Amino acid sequence: MPSASSAPSSPQIQLIPASVEGALDAAEEAVDLLLDTGRAPGDVLVLTTGEQHPWAAHELSFGDAAYWAQHEAGDDVFYASAADAGRAAVRPVVVVALNGGSDEQAATALPLAMARASALLIVCGDPQRINSVLGAGV
Repeated sequence: MPSASSAPSSPQIQLIPASVEGALDAAEEAVDLLLDTGRAPGDVLVLTTGEQHPWAAHELSFGDAAYWAQHEAGDDVFYASAADAGRAAVRPVVVVALNGGSDEQAATALPLAMARASALLIVCGDPQRINSVLGAGV
């Protein structure tokens, strides 16, 4: 048997075309669709490369420890900055909103996001940017 069968499987990748300004909205729509089709909220991690998701900004106002405790609990959708992706645990679905940040930040964030997604990676952003970053970063 080929050794590839024993290697961890890569998540399925879904690209959703969106402008930088629309990437967060596209990510929200993807999350809503996932939840509407039966995905458990705790299965989903949302990462942003630009401005933080409003939920994350609000929750961080209560302190870093309380914010990450919600991640540890794993019972709801968790929103984080892509810069913090290394702290996030693996979840079945990771949604990335390329809502800003440099190409270098995106090139770092996408492989990290892929490593955190066990089943599905959804990337919302400019298709040309996604393809160039995924090509360079994976």
